[in-house]
Amino acid sequence: MGKGGMSHGNVGEGKDGEEENMAAWLLGVNNLKILPFKLPTLGPHDARIRMKAVGICGSDVHYLKEMKLADFVVTEPMVIGHECAGVVEEVGSEVKHLAPGDRVAIEPGISCWRCALCKEGRYNLCPEMKFFATPPVHGSLANQIVHPADLCFKLPDNVSLEEGAMCEPLSVGVHACRRANVGPETNVLVMGAGPIGLVTMLSARAFGSPRVVIVDVDDHRLSVAKELGADETIKVSTNINDVSAEVEQIKKAMGAGIDITFDCAGFTKTMSTALGATLSGGKVCLVGLGHTEMTVPLAPAAVREVDVVGVFRYKNTWPLCIEFLRSGKIDVKPLITHRFGFSQKEVEEAFETSARGGNAIKVMFNL
Repeated sequence: MGKGGMSHGNVGEGKDGEEENMAAWLLGVNNLKILPFKLPTLGPHDARIRMKAVGICGSDVHYLKEMKLADFVVTEPMVIGHECAGVVEEVGSEVKHLAPGDRVAIEPGISCWRCALCKEGRYNLCPEMKFFATPPVHGSLANQIVHPADLCFKLPDNVSLEEGAMCEPLSVGVHACRRANVGPETNVLVMGAGPIGLVTMLSARAFGSPRVVIVDVDDHRLSVAKELGADETIKVSTNINDVSAEVEQIKKAMGAGIDITFDCAGFTKTMSTALGATLSGGKVCLVGLGHTEMTVPLAPAAVREVDVVGVFRYKNTWPLCIEFLRSGKIDVKPLITHRFGFSQKEVEEAFETSARGGNAIKVMFNL
């Protein structure tokens, strides 16, 4: 897990006299078991972290239900989880900025730092990225992990460990807003009020957007979005034939031109709506990846010079996320709707709760 540990060869027993490290292993479809997990050796630039808060992401649920996500296939047992924060237990000999007892939020992706993309600063696109709970790399739903210390970020006293774990989904919204250049003069539309849609909405507001409208098919999620500060919420259908009418409804609700649209669902209908609603010269930022392939009205958007911007994970976002949380510009606490401990029964219940959806937004483990 830590340091990009691969799936094979990492189920192990603790040494005599030492606490046995346990983790939630994905063994098959709908099959999660808490089993021993042998930690890798602590390197000079690493930190050993005791996990305290781990959130469940939609990708975790997808792996549990399908054993695959896009081109990533789980072919052998894998530790799940990647949204995490914890307390430093031990640091390597060359680590100067952390000490045992420090509370840290953890960035889960380890890039190679050697390829052209890494050297350009776009390390999120590194082809050799080792990312928690993306096969064959282990995740972080465990008692302890070992991870590069430079990817562990100290939390201020007024930011909780749960909030620290929320830096991972929040980073997606922050990176999307950077990619789209959100600012005080950009009105924002968000398609989808799930966890990523909500953190994108919060990020857009923190970046200064004066007006944010969010749409979804679910009344409860829209009510949460309204409570979190959306200027307007609009319930839409799943019927592709409703796009034209809904575009007009959205434009009316915004009351001004829509400069940037974030599609946080990534379906044919949401992308078609985004392209139609965004003003000429604006941007559509594709954040969600619901459909791998879509049939959308691209030519009409192209002749209006609507730019389509891709988003993949994030880069250099943790310091800004932590500052947004410290300053109160963003409050992610209302997104955490369910909490579970780290027992076999609770792990199963937590994933069932997340998979059901309903009123669950973010399900969090407290270890």
